Amino acid sequence: MGTKQRQEREREAVRRKILDAATELFLAEGYQNVSIRKIAERIEYSPAALYSYFPSKDDIFFAIAEEGFRALAETVKSEAADPLDGVREGFWQYYQFSRTHPEYFALMFVDRSVPRISEDWERFGFVQDMMRRAADGIRACMDAGYFPKTLDADAAFHVLWAAVHGPATIQLCNRLGPGEEPDALARDTLETAIAGLRAGTPITFRAAECIHGFPAADTAAADSRS
Repeated sequence: MGTKQRQEREREAVRRKILDAATELFLAEGYQNVSIRKIAERIEYSPAALYSYFPSKDDIFFAIAEEGFRALAETVKSEAADPLDGVREGFWQYYQFSRTHPEYFALMFVDRSVPRISEDWERFGFVQDMMRRAADGIRACMDAGYFPKTLDADAAFHVLWAAVHGPATIQLCNRLGPGEEPDALARDTLETAIAGLRAGTPITFRAAECIHGFPAADTAAADSRS
C-alpha cells in the first residue's frame, strides 16, 4: 500500500470516528446541546483537528443524515407488480427502517433541533427522487382504480406517511405499555389509512407545492427555529 492510500485510509478512519462519536452524543444529549469541542473530547482530538474534516457541526450532521437517507433509500425498494401492494410495501419498509436503524431515524425525524436538509438540497437530491417515486406509486393506484381519481396524491402521501411515522416514533420513544406491540399498531394504522383512501374519505390536508423532501426532516426543524 502506497503512502497516499495509507493516508486516505487513516483519514477515512478518523472521519468515521467523528461521525460515530457525534451520532452517540447527538442521540444522548440532543443536537443543540453538543458542541464541536465535546465531539473532539469524545475521540481525544483537538477541536481544530475536527475542523479539518468538517467545517461546522451542521456539516457533521449533514454527513450523518446523508448516510441515514441513503440507508432509507436502500430499504424502501418495492418490487411488487400490483401498485397497491407496492404502496403498502413501501410505507411498511419506512416503518421497518425505524426499527433497524433507530439511531438514524431519531436524528432524521425526531430531534427538532437538527438543521434542515433543504439547506443542502443538491446533496439530498436523491431524497426528492424517492419522494417522487412514492407519489407516483399513489398515482398508479389511482390509475388502477384502487384510489379515487380525484385524490390528491401528495396529500395522500402525507396521510400514509403519518400512519406509519406515528407508531415508529411511539415505539422509538418507548411510549407503549407492557405487551403492546408496535409492529401491530403500525400495520393497523397503515391498513386503516389505505382503507380510508380507497373508501374516498375526504382529505382536508394540503401539501405545500414546494415540498420535495421528507416532512419531518424539514418542517420539524423549521418549527423549532421559528
